[in-house]
Amino acid sequence: MNEVIRQLFERKSVRAFTEQPIDEGIVRTILEAAAMAPTAGNQQLYTILRVTDPALKERLVESCDHQPFIARGQLVLVFCADCLKWYDAFSSVGCQPRRPGPGDLMLAVDDALIAAQNAVVAAEAFGIGSCYIGDIMENIEVQRDILGLPEYVFPAALLVFGYPTEQQKARRKPERADLRFIVQENRYHRMDEGELRQIFLKKASGGNYEEWMAAFCKRKYNSDFAREMSRSVGEYLKQYQNET
Repeated sequence: MNEVIRQLFERKSVRAFTEQPIDEGIVRTILEAAAMAPTAGNQQLYTILRVTDPALKERLVESCDHQPFIARGQLVLVFCADCLKWYDAFSSVGCQPRRPGPGDLMLAVDDALIAAQNAVVAAEAFGIGSCYIGDIMENIEVQRDILGLPEYVFPAALLVFGYPTEQQKARRKPERADLRFIVQENRYHRMDEGELRQIFLKKASGGNYEEWMAAFCKRKYNSDFAREMSRSVGEYLKQYQNET
């Protein structure tokens, strides 16, 4: 199997790291790989914040749902969807640009996440593990304070990198859904109860499907952190409602 394809198939989230530092040359390559990602109109609608201050890392541990391994990461990057720098550039030469709107935000989020995944793939090539932290989208007021985020700059993803422990290397990658349930042709098909059961039954690991689904819904979808994420993202979206 091609080495790149093998790494894509085998890559899994890593949440326990050794103390081995990441060489600065490798860090630069990871960042350069991120910057080489596909981007809308070559605009690179993102800013990557490298968090090196231990105190800020500890604050991110708490603001991102109390996850201590964030502070132990050897490389911590926040990929921000950035609609501000182009707006400022247009304004600086008298273009009289409209204010950024929801479409601009979504395009910038796309750019930021594509760049983030390039960083993940590049790190994997060096044997460096990584984990996405979606909780960076929660607690808007706190995250803005920690990272100094102005309007029209949205923290789309937090990535933590480090060399995985032996236990993490040996840990089995969670099984993905069969491709037949992921890929549809031409038009969207809304799945019925039977099809949905086929997708998710194996995640119940032989247990009671209804009980597993109810517990997962309570732990993830109906959780306090999911509600907070929706509130925070809603607050960010308010900035983008007036495009004039």
